[in-house]
Amino acid sequence: MRLLRSRLALDSGYLSRLLRSLEAAGLVKVSPGSADRRVRVARLTAAGRREWATLDQRSDALAQSLLAPLTAEQQERLVAAMREVERLLIASSVEVRPIDPEDLDAQRCLAEYVAELNRRSTRGFDPTVGATALPHEVRPPAGQFFVAYLHGVAIGCGAVKHYTDAPAEIKRMWIAPQARGLGLGRRLLERLEACALAAGAGVAHIETNAVLTEALSLYRSAGWIEVPAFNDEPFADH
Repeated sequence: MRLLRSRLALDSGYLSRLLRSLEAAGLVKVSPGSADRRVRVARLTAAGRREWATLDQRSDALAQSLLAPLTAEQQERLVAAMREVERLLIASSVEVRPIDPEDLDAQRCLAEYVAELNRRSTRGFDPTVGATALPHEVRPPAGQFFVAYLHGVAIGCGAVKHYTDAPAEIKRMWIAPQARGLGLGRRLLERLEACALAAGAGVAHIETNAVLTEALSLYRSAGWIEVPAFNDEPFADH
């Protein structure tokens, strides 16, 4: 069994020194990114892969030595606890912040959101039809767009549309599949609810599709109540 590797937030200066040291030792090769020359990409060399394998073996051996004195039941409890600690540490590292809806991170999240809806439903989802959330509709003062970041990587999004004489609308909620199961959907939903409340809304609306069972479960468990259709969104079932 492999010990969980800690996820440390490294400052850029330390990271640069570390990469230079590894490169000097012949363990990594650093090159500019193909899409953005400002990005530096580090890849293990053959020597680096051998060193990585050695470290993995030592990590496995240490883990076995720690687990050996425990019963099988105790080992299972320890492993489960370690997984929970890792899950909570990842969740605690996520930052949800408002950004412009035409920012590249926002657009990437929206593209993934639309692609997933169209993979999961045969009906077809068109974000320009029905109950839209176009950039000017979710940009202050009309609304607000949020992106969730994990270690600087965009892993989710959501938006709020404000109205003075109608319920607020919560739109485009999405969490990347690899980040699900960490409670981030509920955290993002709470941030969107708070945004709607801060703008003066007493009621908010969400519409969703029947194939999005995770979203339906989240909304219901968070206290949302299903109501008759309130718009003409062709993709909405609930």
